[in-house]
Amino acid sequence: MNRSFEQPIAGVAAEERNRHSAVVNENEVRAAAGVTMVLGAVAFGYAYFTRQYIPLQIVATLFFVEFLARVVIGLPHSPVGLLARAMTLGQPAEWVSAKPKRFAWTLGLTMALAMTVITNIGIRGYLPRTMCLICLTLMWMESALGLCLGCQIYGLMVRRSWKPADPHIEACADGACKPAISTRTRSEATLSVAENGHVRQGGTR
Repeated sequence: MNRSFEQPIAGVAAEERNRHSAVVNENEVRAAAGVTMVLGAVAFGYAYFTRQYIPLQIVATLFFVEFLARVVIGLPHSPVGLLARAMTLGQPAEWVSAKPKRFAWTLGLTMALAMTVITNIGIRGYLPRTMCLICLTLMWMESALGLCLGCQIYGLMVRRSWKPADPHIEACADGACKPAISTRTRSEATLSVAENGHVRQGGTR
């Protein structure tokens, strides 16, 4: 595995079996979501109560840089990710597949870019505050409940065949991809049985 943002742990037991694909530590992900939620809440408070949008501009730009770093080089190397790692030192790692998380971070990057543009071109009022509330809600769900909405969307896309199944996805946060994984496994097993049966049938002729 040559992608630095993803951490392969082949041969390391996780949930009673080995993982051979790229993973991230769910504890670090949730800690990072908590840090960004606090920063976003402070900025939202200034925008809502005092109509001061400069903190929101700064935080939106920071979030854009943060999510860009997560997508390109990974959470362990992003500014908030480094802090999250320090916060979770000593805790046992909870490994989850990296690809659904990266998809969720790509959605976060899109929203952060939109917020950065909106706040820095002078748009004020309900639009930036509503978008900020949506972001805060998603961050709270991730940090407090361990619910990754982006991972859920990723799993839905795979189940609907809008996105091809990926054998590198072995364990999603909050079980978002379990139905997709089991469906893929059954399909592969059926194909294997069919191929073996065809080989045996051909060999008896």
